[in-house]
Amino acid sequence: MNAHSPAPSILDSAGVDPRRAQDILANALSGADDGELFVERSESESFLFDDGRLKSASYDATEGFGLRVVAGETAGYAHSSEISEAAIGRAADSAALAKRGYEGVAAEAPRATNTKLYGEDDPLASPAFSEKVALLQEIDAWARARDPRVVQVMAAVAGERRTVEILRADGRLIRDVRPLCRINVQITVERDGRRESGYTGAGGRAGFEAWITPDQWQAQVDEALRQALVNLEAVPAPAGEMDVVLGPGWNGVLLHEAVGHGLEGDFNRKGTSAFSGRIGERVAAPGVTVFDDGSILGRRGSLTVDDEGTPTSRTVLIEDGILVGYMHDRMSARLMGEQATGNGRRQSYAHMPMPRMTNTGMLGGDTPREEMIASTKRGLYCANFGGGQVDITNGKFVFQCTEAYLIEDGKLTTPVKGATLIGDGPSALTRVTMLGDDFGFDPGIGVCGKSGQSVPVGVGQPSLKITGLTVGGTSL
Repeated sequence: MNAHSPAPSILDSAGVDPRRAQDILANALSGADDGELFVERSESESFLFDDGRLKSASYDATEGFGLRVVAGETAGYAHSSEISEAAIGRAADSAALAKRGYEGVAAEAPRATNTKLYGEDDPLASPAFSEKVALLQEIDAWARARDPRVVQVMAAVAGERRTVEILRADGRLIRDVRPLCRINVQITVERDGRRESGYTGAGGRAGFEAWITPDQWQAQVDEALRQALVNLEAVPAPAGEMDVVLGPGWNGVLLHEAVGHGLEGDFNRKGTSAFSGRIGERVAAPGVTVFDDGSILGRRGSLTVDDEGTPTSRTVLIEDGILVGYMHDRMSARLMGEQATGNGRRQSYAHMPMPRMTNTGMLGGDTPREEMIASTKRGLYCANFGGGQVDITNGKFVFQCTEAYLIEDGKLTTPVKGATLIGDGPSALTRVTMLGDDFGFDPGIGVCGKSGQSVPVGVGQPSLKITGLTVGGTSL
């Protein structure tokens, strides 16, 4: 651990008296429903080793604040990279225009918590710059020595230490120090002029020590190499409707995109989600339970408190196939008469919070994956996903499989490339016929985009079988 000793508040270190900031905020929020002063200081760095050399090394430091005033469904927001009493005063004057004579009742403040889901490690401080470069060189050399077909290795590490302080209307100052690190490996192999790649990544809310042990990065190299070699043998994927078996872990990204976004409170408050107004209805097959949980120790999508100061929690969204809840920030919860679930997130001080996922997953069942495959006459086994697209209003999705195999007469046979899964989230959930006994989260690589904002997330699921999905490919 390389934890820091307690540091003065960002406001104090910027020469701003927290009591004066509180007075300014209280005046801006008078007659409003909600709001806060969000102050942030962050440092980040990244290193990319590509084509046998250090391709790039970057360091970035930012700080600033955002002040929000919420009146009914209207929010006024002003932000600045200058943390000073004068700048906070100007921002308060601008944001308070959202009230325009509005007289509301201040929303109840978020509950306090003493829980901490991660330490105050600093991934930038340890290992040193030279050690990180040496590590990437070692990964490159070791990967190339693993197989003569390796022609390209790309390895990267990235770390961040973000400190946020949230000043609430009641005078409470909530502080959260958020470490985050990640290591990625991509390997390209070649045989007879054909090139294919494999990719792995891992990380979480901790220092690098947990992710850069030889056992850890060598396992990543071996997995990326295995994927690349499998794809070297792959044939063009067939197209048509067929049963699909999904592997565990990262494949939960399909659930995240095709279903998770549709369960965020703002879309449902506005009636633009395929799940709007359907609480209490069956939206998935019996046995399917979907949750979002930002309170898991050390995971990439976890937060001790969200970006409004609400402690994160485990929120069940679909229980045994029945829609039971949505993910809420404070605004969507207030307007829908619900409780905030700790899902108010923002990319930085320059952005307003909105309902966002943290770690989203589907609970496991009791069926071995081998049984799912054995029960499939003709189908596709998707071991790993790449990118995908989804339409929130109807849940329609298209996802690319980066590692997939034909299932023929209950057995895995030929690896295929170019396979895409096409469908819609609500329908796909009703076609889940088997849930695996191998639930797992992704290794810590998720990034979620929404309305121009990106935040780190986690996804998870067991292996599962979905009947009658459309598979896009290159042959019939």
